[in-house]
Amino acid sequence: MSRKRRRGAAGRRGSSGRGLKQRLRPSKRRTASSTRWLTRQLSDLYVAEAQRQGLRSRAAFKLMEIDDRFKILRPGQAVVDLGAAPGGWSLVAAERVNAAGHRNDPQGRVVGIDLQEMQPVPGARLMVGDFTATDAPGRLKDALAGPADVVLSDMAAPATGHAATDHLRVTALLEAALAFACEVLKPGGAFVGKAFKGGSEQELLKRMKQRFASVRHAKPPASRKQSAETYVVAQGFKG
Repeated sequence: MSRKRRRGAAGRRGSSGRGLKQRLRPSKRRTASSTRWLTRQLSDLYVAEAQRQGLRSRAAFKLMEIDDRFKILRPGQAVVDLGAAPGGWSLVAAERVNAAGHRNDPQGRVVGIDLQEMQPVPGARLMVGDFTATDAPGRLKDALAGPADVVLSDMAAPATGHAATDHLRVTALLEAALAFACEVLKPGGAFVGKAFKGGSEQELLKRMKQRFASVRHAKPPASRKQSAETYVVAQGFKG
């Protein structure tokens, strides 16, 4: 997996898929919303590029773009990927920290955890479990052979269709991921977590700024423009 190759694909900004829109044949079994979702998927250049490169989802490009901007992942680091399924972020992290040891760079470590089983990722250890369980921090530290340099979370609760409810549920996941990160990160470490715009996360951001030297928002180009999704990038964990 060439870093240069991936960055070339991920660096294309404004890839909305316009001009490649495909029509789906009507189906009595498919709802209108399902048809719109499938059409959007077929029209999305990031989806097509993910399939071409053997990535597990378009979400992999989001982490690439965040890392290209903030320089979070470096060879030799220990990384935890929360809610890792289907493994797209673990795949990117494993490549960028050299978890498989394919290069002469220092070899890093990646541990992903999710309630669902995942297909293996070269160089990464993927665990089935609940990261909010009381024994989870200890299990993950054992798997990493020490504290983490980076904690990643691309988790989002299943959408209900009610914007306020969905925002609160995603914020609750972000809060849980942050609490976990503060348990396993070493001083100077970084945390990346998904957030939805909505206002209820402001108190959480205040607490985050007390624990990290830098806290910034990022909306990578691979995140659809119409989505309320954004990411919080916190660097310089104070311990």
